[in-house]
Amino acid sequence: MSNESKALAAKSKRLDAKQVGNVLLNNALIIIMLLVAAYVAVTQPSFLSPRSLVNLLSLTAAYLPVALGIGGCIVLTGTDLSAGRAVGITACVSASLLQASDAANKMWPNIGTLPIPVVILISVGLGALIGCFNGFFVAKFKLHPFIVTLATQLILYTTLLLYVQQGNNKGMAISSLDQGYRDFVAGSIIQKLGGPNIPNYVIYALLLTALMWFIWNKTTFGKNMFALGANEEAARVSGVNVLKTTIMVFALAGAMYGWAGFVESARIASNTANTGVNYELDAIAACVIGGVSFVGGIGKISGIVIGVLMLRLIFVALPLVGMDQNLQYLIKGGIILFACALDMRKYLVKK
Repeated sequence: MSNESKALAAKSKRLDAKQVGNVLLNNALIIIMLLVAAYVAVTQPSFLSPRSLVNLLSLTAAYLPVALGIGGCIVLTGTDLSAGRAVGITACVSASLLQASDAANKMWPNIGTLPIPVVILISVGLGALIGCFNGFFVAKFKLHPFIVTLATQLILYTTLLLYVQQGNNKGMAISSLDQGYRDFVAGSIIQKLGGPNIPNYVIYALLLTALMWFIWNKTTFGKNMFALGANEEAARVSGVNVLKTTIMVFALAGAMYGWAGFVESARIASNTANTGVNYELDAIAACVIGGVSFVGGIGKISGIVIGVLMLRLIFVALPLVGMDQNLQYLIKGGIILFACALDMRKYLVKK
């Protein structure tokens, strides 16, 4: 072999090693999470029990709609800090409208128990309205989404504190929900058919995921969203309506929060002003783990699903090995920081 051939072969090996190193580094967070999960599975066999796996699947489905919504905001190089409070207010509104007719502390005794489809429309519509509010201020006044949604978060929290004081509630937890509502959300059609006790909201989450995949990948709106996130000026020149697209992205996110609130209300069955608190942290962490880039114009629905699953996997696994629950926010913060650093590294390498 000639010296030139040897040099080319050596260079090829170096490139291959570098490519492998980049792949490992870019996916380091997921690899670490899988290693932690594997360690817990070996040391705590109950981690892989059917009951534990169903619990993991259920938690993933509960948090997934918020991540699906906030993912679009991140694609636009933004975020949404109001997501948790939007979930909280829609959860409390849903609970107050679907309390059992004979509940001792029924918040609105004069309106009875509304039909479930009506409450779904109210909850999703309220969430979408909150999203429109955010999107309008972001697009019309060129305000950073961080500032707009931080302000909205405070407005929603105040509104929620006032709402739970209304009617006969007087600030108490909104509970005693209608059994039909509980069965619709947390019941199990699969169990009735002879399968495992997987809650209905897991099925709804799968349907929402399919819907969001279609919207992101097969509609003009989805294409406009990615174009706008990648380069706003180029998208504008190409004929994308920046105002309309931005508002629609935030409205769609808000609708997802509204659905999440409707589900969360029945899932936890006792709703207070603290319902939904910090849900946006989980959603943002899941999105960046799943490859949705703050650089803009990059993200996949499948990545968001993987991100939510990985995050729930960690928070189901760690308590089994004696991890203090008070450390969960430290871990979330570290995950967000590490994932964003990896994301920026990929951007700088490409640049």
